[in-house]
Amino acid sequence: MLLGGLQKLTLIDYPGKIAATVFTSGCSFRCPWCYSPELVLPKKIKSHPKISEKYLFDFLQERKGLLEAVVVCGGEPTIHKDLPGFIKKIKKLGYLIKLDTNGSNPKMLKDLIDKKLIDYVAMDIKAPLWLKSETNSKFQIPKYEKATGVKVNLNKIKKSIEIIKNSGIDHEFRTTIVPAIHSKEDILQIAREISPAKKYCLQNFRPEKTIVPRFEKIKPYPREYLLEIQKAISPFFEICQVR
Repeated sequence: MLLGGLQKLTLIDYPGKIAATVFTSGCSFRCPWCYSPELVLPKKIKSHPKISEKYLFDFLQERKGLLEAVVVCGGEPTIHKDLPGFIKKIKKLGYLIKLDTNGSNPKMLKDLIDKKLIDYVAMDIKAPLWLKSETNSKFQIPKYEKATGVKVNLNKIKKSIEIIKNSGIDHEFRTTIVPAIHSKEDILQIAREISPAKKYCLQNFRPEKTIVPRFEKIKPYPREYLLEIQKAISPFFEICQVR
């Protein structure tokens, strides 16, 4: 596995668990607001410091009994063919596993669930799945592709959503809300498309280092605006939160 980082302690990434977070390098998307370009862009991945599997597993061995879980995120973990074997080794140490994914690889997702290798999955919904487009003077960009920066097979995204909803394991869907990308109506549409679902989280955009530099100057929506959206979509979900 190509590992781009390790957060040795998190109390928020795995709900209700004391966890560590391991970051895989490489991603199938190029979301313009992404604040981890060193895990996404090939040139930055090449120059970014890596951690070895030995370092990770030595750490996890030492923390047995202190940590409860490991969060595997990225980048996009499911692009790595050796992900199942990697997770299996972590599970053998007695840890619960949470996977963060963009849903672009439903085959890998189903394989991990079927083999009982993950205990919690969080999937990012980048934009509405409908065919709404943003019009440019010369061309139209489907909303999901505007949000991800690449061509997207929406059937795979939809399949991942259904796999997760029918998995029987703990899960959540979430959307990072970016003023340059999302409107209130977009989030209402997402809620209608993925409901009924157990949990949906609204995450406010953070103008930090981003893949597309101009996004660093975008002012996030006020929290009150996200709370207004939350109130409107709460009936669609068992749990709806603003983070």
